[in-house]
Amino acid sequence: QVQVVESGGGLVQPGGSLRLSCAYSGAIARMTVMGWYRQAPGKQRELVASITATANITNYLVSVKGRFTISRDNAKNSVYLQMNSLKPDDTAAYFCHLVPPELVPRFGSWGQGTQVTVSS
Repeated sequence: QVQVVESGGGLVQPGGSLRLSCAYSGAIARMTVMGWYRQAPGKQRELVASITATANITNYLVSVKGRFTISRDNAKNSVYLQMNSLKPDDTAAYFCHLVPPELVPRFGSWGQGTQVTVSS
């Protein structure tokens, strides 16, 4: 089973930065691809960024590429998302979990997420 706890969200002005953290448990999480997802009101959850187990390959949603950076520290059972140059369109609840999302119900459930609000 994989359990996750996300933190680090908040209210930030356009152009600002935030760093999200995800603490995970479960051996499988350490050995597989993890990712950050987001879900805005009225929209489907989307994968924002993913990172392989050894952190050698990362992938990003086109709209965040060059602004967001995903990283992980398996020694600390943690995944991070550094978000720079934030835009109002980045406003959403952010979640971390296994990738692809079809694995989530097999090995656990979504966490509560952390809210990011970008507004002046």
